[in-house]
Amino acid sequence: MDANEEIKDSIKRNEREQESFSDEDEAVHSVRFKRKRANGTSAGGAVATGRGSGLYLDTIQRYMLDFDFEKVCSVSLSNLNVYACLVCGKYFQGRGPSSHAYFHSLHENHHVYVNLSTLKVYILPDSYEVTDSSLDDIKYVLDPRFTPAQVQALDKNSGQSYDLNRKPYIPGFIGLNNVKANDYVSVVIQVLAHIPPIRNFFMLENLNNKSELVKRFSTLIRKVWNPAAFKGQVSPHELLQEISNASNRKFKLTEQGDPLAFLSWFLNTLHKDLGGSKKKNSSIIYSTFQGEVSIESQPIETNLPKGTELAFDANQDVAKTTSPFLFLALELPPPPLFHDELEKNIIPQIPLTTILSKYDGKTIQESVADLKRFQIIRLPNYIIFHIKRFSKNNFVEEKNPTIVTFPIKNLSMADFISDAEREKALGFHYDLLANITHEGDPATPNSTSYKVHIQHRAKEQWYQIQDLFVEEINAQMIFLSESYIQVWERKAGV
Repeated sequence: MDANEEIKDSIKRNEREQESFSDEDEAVHSVRFKRKRANGTSAGGAVATGRGSGLYLDTIQRYMLDFDFEKVCSVSLSNLNVYACLVCGKYFQGRGPSSHAYFHSLHENHHVYVNLSTLKVYILPDSYEVTDSSLDDIKYVLDPRFTPAQVQALDKNSGQSYDLNRKPYIPGFIGLNNVKANDYVSVVIQVLAHIPPIRNFFMLENLNNKSELVKRFSTLIRKVWNPAAFKGQVSPHELLQEISNASNRKFKLTEQGDPLAFLSWFLNTLHKDLGGSKKKNSSIIYSTFQGEVSIESQPIETNLPKGTELAFDANQDVAKTTSPFLFLALELPPPPLFHDELEKNIIPQIPLTTILSKYDGKTIQESVADLKRFQIIRLPNYIIFHIKRFSKNNFVEEKNPTIVTFPIKNLSMADFISDAEREKALGFHYDLLANITHEGDPATPNSTSYKVHIQHRAKEQWYQIQDLFVEEINAQMIFLSESYIQVWERKAGV
């Protein structure tokens, strides 16, 4: 049964329950709750403290709780004033005498509810608030919060945590549930959750007055790093739903997409929603990823003899512009069309520095009617490379399988910047931070998938993450996969 069928079934079931509710039911339950209040709670909605079955806290079933899904009532589908039943985990609107949570408490004998916005816990149907330290873990899982000191220590902590089933997991390296076909989003979220300035900003800043997309992204990052999760995994469903809404369903939960297209849209939307402008460093997004490149262009001579090598004409004007960038596109050479003696496909390899030569200010690129030369003017602290693997012909989308080789540490960008001395003070060497790879044939429906490689800084161990699967990987094996998006971190002053 899919999610929509479950919701419809829940609506029908609750409608039947509401129709069967009578005044006699309410009278019986009211007497029972008056007795419970006499055992340690006060009437009139007063706050009750302490432990015990008198507060029904012993009926809470933590293994049933999952706060990662869209916070809407399972009956009315409203997102206003929603409570979670801490016995079965279902969401209901309101807690008054005519509310869905009220009816649920009477008919299912489930009495403990938490408001998903205020985090206050109530006993229904009498609607009195309970404060008890035993509830703190539930509130923390629902909305984990970190101090600046805790955030600064994230990359230094190599310890494991354990979920309710005593299964070990590593905070920050938690799998994201693939709701349907959203791995192209999940790998991007995993990467952003491990970029220190991005992670720290969204974990510590007060973003209550920002867009729903910003707030849900902040919550998901905090859950990824939660050291006290009930389950050693997280569902990005709530963020995915907002992504679908904010992008006018350009990015869907049910259809595979392109992580590069999503990353571009997501970074620019976060920048805008955080109040960013076209100015440099006007948001945490620009201050982290934005660099600048110079572009020289000249029209191609149309009357050149056939076979003439294209080159800039020193006697002709050269147009010069500068442009900001959030990522650099790198072209792969065409793959060979022949086979070896065993009739197996030959998979070529090429160094990353070779395809980076596009930005050396000398290599000429042909673009429709123009010749172009590119060179980096300003390096960002975190540089994103997009390795262009996909091309479309008249029939299908094709993938270039060329393997890109690269060092894990100390990639030098000195040959690709216009003023090496100026950048030297800031550093032009980079270490690999994350590597998103593609698997499968884009021409075959439902055959493609994405995974990501990320390093645990404290352990200096690389992990491969694909949906819920998190496993160690040898650093020397990373470049053997088909890299699609990479993020490199600047080494200050090196």
